[in-house]
Amino acid sequence: MRAYYSDPFAIQLPLGHRFPMHKYVLLRQQVLEHRLIDPDNLIIPAAASNTQILSVHNYDYWCRVENGQLSEKEIRRIGFPWSPGLVERSRRSVGGTIAACRAALTQRAAFNLAGGTHHAFSDRGGGYCLLNDVAIAARTVQMESLAQHILILDCDVHQGNGTACIFTNDPTVFTFSIHAAKNYPFHKEYSDLDIPLEDGAQDERYLDALLCGVDRVLESFFPDLVIYLAGADPYFDDLLGRLSLSKTGLKERDRLVYETCLRAGLPVATVMAGGYARKIEDIVGIHLQTIQTSINVLEKFERINRVYL
Repeated sequence: MRAYYSDPFAIQLPLGHRFPMHKYVLLRQQVLEHRLIDPDNLIIPAAASNTQILSVHNYDYWCRVENGQLSEKEIRRIGFPWSPGLVERSRRSVGGTIAACRAALTQRAAFNLAGGTHHAFSDRGGGYCLLNDVAIAARTVQMESLAQHILILDCDVHQGNGTACIFTNDPTVFTFSIHAAKNYPFHKEYSDLDIPLEDGAQDERYLDALLCGVDRVLESFFPDLVIYLAGADPYFDDLLGRLSLSKTGLKERDRLVYETCLRAGLPVATVMAGGYARKIEDIVGIHLQTIQTSINVLEKFERINRVYL
């Protein structure tokens, strides 16, 4: 299995900034320490090209991003100070999701150890999202004729509003979002399927809703690829979450997604998306168990296939 990382391109944030940028390097270190992925399969991705970015984003917006011409209001909405490093970091993170999608299509599963920037619209950023990596990756594999029908399965605690808007009325991309109803963004867009949950929803409520939703999608939409946003932020101790899942519940969420997709013969490219727990080790641990669960499920299916062969 391959995983792509862009933590060498970390941006410098003001002291006390609430975004846990350090989680990315810690996650890669933990992946290596637990020997989940061979070091040769941990890869720094190429930066996303202008052509790839402009398949989703407005030309004027991207020019202003590249040249540091965003307004103060736009920068506040994004939540990161502008710098050339932010632009390069964003290019690399998008490149990681593109690479993970390509790899998943040949190897059944792959990871971007970052990504999930689903609050970026075609003409603006927001919520720590400068570019919409999942939308750009979806468009890129379509342009390369690697996949035509794509399911974006968004299990971050916040609605994927930018993604939903980008793919409005596009029958080739199905947007699914299960999220806290009263959380950011406070103005929701319309995904192809939204499952808003009440504050404090726990494991059983979440998992029942997720299973029903995924089954409903796969009854009517037949994707070539699934892009899975495996947010750590439905966790009960997440500072920006409002849901109350346990680590065990999040592990079961991941198992449900991977088993359902692999049983249907669907390759899965996973991105990490959000996570803002009080303890950074909880964020990293949840992301790590997502990777471990994917590996376990894939190995299980490979054993079953060998028995029947």
